Amino acid sequence: MARLFGTDGVRGVAGRDLTAELAMDLSVAAAHVLGDAGVFATGSSLRRPVAVVGRDPRASGEFLEAAVVAGLASSGVDVLRLGVLPTPAVAHLTAALGADLGVMLSASHNPAPDNGIKFLARGGFKLSDAVEDEIERRLGEEWSFPVGSSVGRVRDAYGEADRYITHVLDTVKGRLDGLDVVVDCAHGAAHMVAPEALLRAGAQVEAIGARPDGLNINDGYGSTHLDRLRQIVVSRGADLGIAYDGDADRCLAVDHTGAIVDGDQIMAILAMDMHEQGSLAKDTVVATVMSNLGFKLAMREAGLTVIETAVGDRYVLERMKAEGYNLGGEQSGHVIMLDHATTGDGLLTSLHLLAVVARSGRSLRELASVMTALPQILINVKGVDRGKAAAPELKAAVTEAESELGETGRVLIRPSGTEPMIRVMVEASSEEQATKVAERLADVVRTVCA
Repeated sequence: MARLFGTDGVRGVAGRDLTAELAMDLSVAAAHVLGDAGVFATGSSLRRPVAVVGRDPRASGEFLEAAVVAGLASSGVDVLRLGVLPTPAVAHLTAALGADLGVMLSASHNPAPDNGIKFLARGGFKLSDAVEDEIERRLGEEWSFPVGSSVGRVRDAYGEADRYITHVLDTVKGRLDGLDVVVDCAHGAAHMVAPEALLRAGAQVEAIGARPDGLNINDGYGSTHLDRLRQIVVSRGADLGIAYDGDADRCLAVDHTGAIVDGDQIMAILAMDMHEQGSLAKDTVVATVMSNLGFKLAMREAGLTVIETAVGDRYVLERMKAEGYNLGGEQSGHVIMLDHATTGDGLLTSLHLLAVVARSGRSLRELASVMTALPQILINVKGVDRGKAAAPELKAAVTEAESELGETGRVLIRPSGTEPMIRVMVEASSEEQATKVAERLADVVRTVCA
């Protein structure tokens, strides 16, 4: 049987894959695993465990929230309903409110019919694979449910959004006065807090994708659909644009010419600024194997170290926590600033990026030029045996390709975690060379991994 938890919680089409029954069962199991299924000793008194629950604006989030709250409360957990908030806000409030667990309902950048459940441990951190496996293992167990005064109580805590806004603003040095910013909220979870935070910081703001109706999340807006933002930034003559995804745990940017500034470039700008400020721990940035080689070359030129992890912001975070680093992230815009957040936070990232622009007096385009992204070609070879990705014949072909590319190129062969597919990624000094090598390796994959 396939593992229920994926790389970022449990996801699927709401009502078909992710049903109310499954949401309730997961919440009951999580209450027992994360909440120790009972009272907590706090000094000489006893208390029930507490959970915070947030969601993005998807219509399905309404019934899934009801199911999650029912599962938690019926297990003896007191529940604070936060309403529509970004994933990093739920993570922050899990810690700030002293909750024993947090729950976020979102499918991030996926279309509206999808949804997901993400559990957070005490302190607002994502769960390890082992804890997720334990929750999955205990699904459907026979429980002795509390009754009477022992059942969990539920109350709304929608006003806690302001606590999160205040927190992210308090992390930023300086004001954003004079900056003209277009912000794309993807009709998602950041539609209220992001424009409000940017306005409080002093920016002049035009918000788009900020009218969610439950069905339009990520539909033509947000970090995976940047064309509209690019057009408005240029036509308005704005200084730059910021785009979040549906749950606002990541962001990308657009400079005043409409050019996209991706997660690698954002990390490069922040890393160099933090280095200059003396706040970059161990002068090191943690990135994934998918980060552009141009990023790594730029960091080397600046005297900074890059440590690589497997793809996924959870693996970036694990390495950061284990070795004491405070900046890491992914090309997709998941940027983790561990001094201020326990997970990727699009709003936090954008505020710090804008603060560098305001403080330096340089345009985002100029700041982003600290790195030159090398052409990167990705080919998804479908219908193959991903278990053969380490075949000797394929390894030999990769070695030959790496020799051809030299220091200004690289190859990454990566099996999909969920599909019969192997990803072939090639970077080179020219797009023509990257394409030629990628297509050659894709042909080898089709032959060797059939």
